Amino acid sequence: MLRILGRKNSSNVQKVMWCVGELAIPHERVDMGGDFGGGDLPAYRALNPNALVPTIEEDGYVLWESNAIVRYLAARHGMGTLYPEDLRTRMSAERWMDWQLGTVNLPMWPLFFNLVRVTPEKRDRQAVAEAREKALEYFQILNAALERSPYLAGERLTIADIPMGVMAYRFFSLAIERPHLAHAEAWYRRLAERPAFRNHVMLPLD
Repeated sequence: MLRILGRKNSSNVQKVMWCVGELAIPHERVDMGGDFGGGDLPAYRALNPNALVPTIEEDGYVLWESNAIVRYLAARHGMGTLYPEDLRTRMSAERWMDWQLGTVNLPMWPLFFNLVRVTPEKRDRQAVAEAREKALEYFQILNAALERSPYLAGERLTIADIPMGVMAYRFFSLAIERPHLAHAEAWYRRLAERPAFRNHVMLPLD
């Protein structure tokens, strides 16, 4: 059985849990990291030398890095659904996953940290303003892409939507000013209709 190590309020764990929920994969999740601790234990570092979450174990196979885990689970359990069989569609989907990790995540972390994790008097307001501007720039790119199709890689939900969907929940939940992004907002509403998204992603921000 699939074993997932990581706390449910981690955005990276939420990617994995949403994927698992969409594919109805039998699994066990173990709280790890954050307030639960355990990341520095030798047994955990033997699985994941970064001491971060999530990490998965399945039939003796160990994998860490959330986007890689989503790719693995989708390829193993969702070929032709979450994981497109057509090569070009698949690469388009994976492109959005890389974009989330290497680009969108950069401003989203200081936004989340300052607006959720620290008290108002300790917030770095300049960092918030700069991160908001970059996040808006990237979500306008997302909005333009979603004008062409209902999901990021075409007509159906794929691995493309999972990392960006988790970021979208935070983007639309944080107390920041945002322009109207009609296509991104419609896409986000479609995600919010999915039980797995509601159950594993739409959780209180903390």
